[in-house]
Amino acid sequence: MGTPSERTPLADRVEELLAGGGPLPIVAAGEPVLRRRAESFDGQLEPALLARFVEALRVTMHAAPGVGLAAPQVGVGLRIAVIEDPATVPDEVRVARGRVPQPFRVLVNPSYEPVGAARAAFFEGCLSVPGWQAVVARPETVRLTGLDERGRPLDEVFTGWPARIVQHETDHLDGTLYLDRAEPRSLASGRAMAERWTQPTPAEAAAELGFDLP
Repeated sequence: MGTPSERTPLADRVEELLAGGGPLPIVAAGEPVLRRRAESFDGQLEPALLARFVEALRVTMHAAPGVGLAAPQVGVGLRIAVIEDPATVPDEVRVARGRVPQPFRVLVNPSYEPVGAARAAFFEGCLSVPGWQAVVARPETVRLTGLDERGRPLDEVFTGWPARIVQHETDHLDGTLYLDRAEPRSLASGRAMAERWTQPTPAEAAAELGFDLP
């Protein structure tokens, strides 16, 4: 039996969230909404409310700060996510991780499939798992399909770090956290990351912590 807020129609739930103004509260691991497959969007929010919700997701993502945010991370079980990455990183990081700027975009009912067999492993974090990072091996290139906020079809191939972002956010909509895919021995606190593992790749961490890379 859910709590009253869990039983509230999604449109009412979104209105309640937006009434608070400013960035939305981000829910943390342990909340059931993060472990449920989100409901496909098919008009549960009328266009004006959807636009306000998308803008709130954008504001919340920027404030966190992060490069992606999925609706379940603010307690709304809809298949909607936003991404944006200015990629303001050193050149050696950009080259090693394939990190290039991504404009703001909205993903509605997204899904992805690998393109090719190549995989890449890097430390990854999550706004819903604050204070920790772990190495996740993911397909290096994926094809993302779905819709944008206006209902226009999306069908795009992403590679490098942008592919990692869209996989991470789409996983959220399936009730999957990055920790489910992570190498357990790589789990590192924010302090350890800052003091030990700032290298562009996790090769040194793999050697010191005792895990394999693809």
